[in-house]
Amino acid sequence: MKFLDQAKIYIRSGNGGGGAVSFRREKFIPNGGPDGGDGGRGGDVWIEAVEGLNTLIDYRYQQHFKAQTGHHGQGRNMHGGKGEDVLLKVPVGTQVLDEDKETVILDMDTVGKRELLLSGGNGGWGNTRFKGPVNQAPKHANPGQEGQEKWIWLRLKLIADIGLAGLPNAGKSTFLAAASAARPKIADYPFTTLAPNLGVVDLSSTERFVIADIPGLIEGASEGAGLGTRFLGHVERSASLIHLIDGTQDDVVAAWRTIRNELEAYGEGLGEKAEILALNKIDALTDEARADKAAELEAAAGRKPYLVSGVSGEGVKELLRAAWAEVRRTRGDLIDDNNTETTPQAWTP
Repeated sequence: MKFLDQAKIYIRSGNGGGGAVSFRREKFIPNGGPDGGDGGRGGDVWIEAVEGLNTLIDYRYQQHFKAQTGHHGQGRNMHGGKGEDVLLKVPVGTQVLDEDKETVILDMDTVGKRELLLSGGNGGWGNTRFKGPVNQAPKHANPGQEGQEKWIWLRLKLIADIGLAGLPNAGKSTFLAAASAARPKIADYPFTTLAPNLGVVDLSSTERFVIADIPGLIEGASEGAGLGTRFLGHVERSASLIHLIDGTQDDVVAAWRTIRNELEAYGEGLGEKAEILALNKIDALTDEARADKAAELEAAAGRKPYLVSGVSGEGVKELLRAAWAEVRRTRGDLIDDNNTETTPQAWTP
């Protein structure tokens, strides 16, 4: 299924049904009074966050959603029924934005959250409502109230506990495949990942969290270079970031600084998130090269990086344990002192 994380749609609530003009006509009752019923209320437009969806692809092929008009009133004081509502089902983490694509109207961040987007129009009054001592046979009724309409944007921000950041070909997809049951596309060329991937990490029956792998960033991404900032929103909700550095490149410090600069330039709190630094692809390095590059990163970043390999699995477990500790900190759980003493701490600006 194709990944789609934003869509522009048109929504319209239903018009109210019109009131009826009717008079009682029965045998032996020559002067029956007005008996026109009221019109029904127009349908509403609702939105609900549901489980089982991870893309907005359903809104790629249908962009117009209109609630039903309320039923018109009838004689014998029969009121019209309410028009049928429209329910938009979206993945958890979807934001509803105004047509300017900046003003956030709603944030559907919890399963089962249901909100009203547009209210249907009120039904019109039938002529029974207008009878009185002066006008005992009114011959007019109200039309139904017009419904509301607007264009909105739906933008999906995946909800994950940990986000993966790094340059293209840093080995993020390989690491995600080694850490979870996810099977992202893996190849030996840049920008293999063109859409975010989610993976569930199961350290034990009670230790589980979600990792989001986003397409690689390059210098100038915050200004639109490469894939730009299109997918950075998917790690805004993450508790912390795992920053993977390709250990086979010549200047690992420059690679680290490039991503740090782009995260800070993007804003939205990404630059302030706790960062777990990891030197990846160590299976392709000698022991001496590992030590030298790890020392360079430690000197620049001010903390010791983890040494990992998504191919061989070396160091993956230790890195995931550190990520789980950050998830627990975010959730407010207590951290075992024995674990925090034996693992490098995530860095927070």
